[in-house]
Amino acid sequence: MLEIGYTLSSEEHGPRGLVENAATAEEAGFDFLMVSDHYHPWTDRQGHSPFVWSVLGALARATERVSIGTGVTCPIGRIHPAILAQAAATTAILLEGRFLFGVGTGENLNEHVLGDGWPPIDERLERLEEAIEVMRLLWEGGPQTHRGHHFTVQQARVYDLPDRPPPILVAAKGERATDLAGRVGDGLVMVAPDAETIEGFERAGGAGKPRFGQVHVCWAEDEAAARRTAHERWPNAAIGGELSVELPLPRHFEQAAETVREEDVAETVTCGPDPERHIAAIREYADAGFDHVWVHQIGPDQRGFLGFYRDEVLPKLR
Repeated sequence: MLEIGYTLSSEEHGPRGLVENAATAEEAGFDFLMVSDHYHPWTDRQGHSPFVWSVLGALARATERVSIGTGVTCPIGRIHPAILAQAAATTAILLEGRFLFGVGTGENLNEHVLGDGWPPIDERLERLEEAIEVMRLLWEGGPQTHRGHHFTVQQARVYDLPDRPPPILVAAKGERATDLAGRVGDGLVMVAPDAETIEGFERAGGAGKPRFGQVHVCWAEDEAAARRTAHERWPNAAIGGELSVELPLPRHFEQAAETVREEDVAETVTCGPDPERHIAAIREYADAGFDHVWVHQIGPDQRGFLGFYRDEVLPKLR
C-alpha cells in the first residue's frame, strides 16, 4: 500500500512553524513526515534552518500517530556518528518507535562549516558506510570502541536505547550510492522517480525494503501564483548537475539561480490547484516502484495546501 508523507521544510520554516505544520499534517491524514536536516538554507530567501534534533523532540510531543524521519542527515562530517547514534536513540524513544533515520552523503552547503574540507564522492561513500557501522555498533549497547579508517570511538556507551534500533534509510543518487543503500540500508531515499535505481537497489540487497521518494509541488488557488512562488522560493529545483552538492554558500545558489526561469522551475515542480496533476506526480513514483512518497509544498501557505490534500488528493489516492 502506498503511504503519503509531508515535508517539514526546515529551509522555509522556523522551529515553531515546523511543529505547527506537523500537527496539522497529521490531522489532515498524512501517513508520515520527513524533516530536512540542514545547517544553511539553499537561499537566503528561504530564510530558516533550525537544529533538527531539537525540532524532533518537540514533534514527539506534538504528534501521536505519524512516523517521522530525517530527510536526510549527513553523519560523515559536521556531526560525528557517535553523537548521532545517541541523538537518534533518544529520538526513537521519544517517538515510541515512529522514528525513521534517513542518512546520506550530504552537501558542501552544510558540511563545510567546521573547515574540515569537502571530500570527493568516493570518500564520502566510504565515510557513510563506516558511520552506519559505528551507529549500529553503539545501538548494541554496552561500552564500544571503534578504530576505523575515518572514525574513532573510544569506550563510548549509549545508555538510553530504544527497544529496537531505528531503521536507517539511505539516500542514493548514482550506482555506487544505490549499491550501498541496498547492501547496508534498511530502506532507500530518492528525489526522482527512477525505476532503474529501484532495480539496482533491489539487486544490491534491497528487495522487500521500503522505498521513499520526494516530490516537490506548489499549491495555490491559481497556477500563475503557484509558479511565481515556486520560482521565488525554490529556484534550486532547476539547478542541475553536481552544483547542489558542491556549492558551499546560499549566495552561490542564488548566483547559480540567476539564469533560472519560472518555466524551468515549473518543469520540475507540480504547480497549481488541479488535484489530478498532484495525483499524477505521486503516481509516477508509485509506478517506478516507490511505496512511500512524501510531498514538499513550496512557500508559506502550508495550511491551504494541507486542506487541499486532505479534501481533494489523499482520498483519491486511497
